[in-house]
Amino acid sequence: MNLYLSGMIGSGKTTIGRGLCSRLGLEFRDLDQEMDRRLGYSFHRLVAEEGWLAFRELEYRICKDFSRDRGCIVCLGGGTIRYEWNRDIFRGTGIMMLLEADEQTLIERVSRADRPRVNQDTDLAGDVRKMWEMYADRYRSAADIIYRTDRKTIDQEIDELTDLIRNDERFSGMKEWM
Repeated sequence: MNLYLSGMIGSGKTTIGRGLCSRLGLEFRDLDQEMDRRLGYSFHRLVAEEGWLAFRELEYRICKDFSRDRGCIVCLGGGTIRYEWNRDIFRGTGIMMLLEADEQTLIERVSRADRPRVNQDTDLAGDVRKMWEMYADRYRSAADIIYRTDRKTIDQEIDELTDLIRNDERFSGMKEWM
């Protein structure tokens, strides 16, 4: 069993995932990093040169590989869970945790990184807003657990989530890996 961290860009997946792995002694997987590793260059270049379809095809192959792992915390890409074929891959292989933050927090966090826009006709704020308006129901319906990442410090969040994982029966399948 794995713990999959999903959420919009800027929701804290990688930061929280690394922190949880450190505390729990679990393996860490990050979809964006794995994509860059397999490509040998940034996935931003893949999107720019070949488009989003090429990106989604590679994402799908990586998701299949990650779903075969056991005892890992897997940080998905910001849009991964929006696609039914990815949700199907993960179903039954772990717990899906949606990390949520308010729109302004997401925009502030994402503005620090150069990320390709899904909606080319908008600015960063418009892109984030449009994505959430269009897909919030998909993120939420795929989630076993929803956790807010904009109300506490990162250390408090990691403490709280560590306790949740150690004490919640939904994580019983992960406990053998800790």
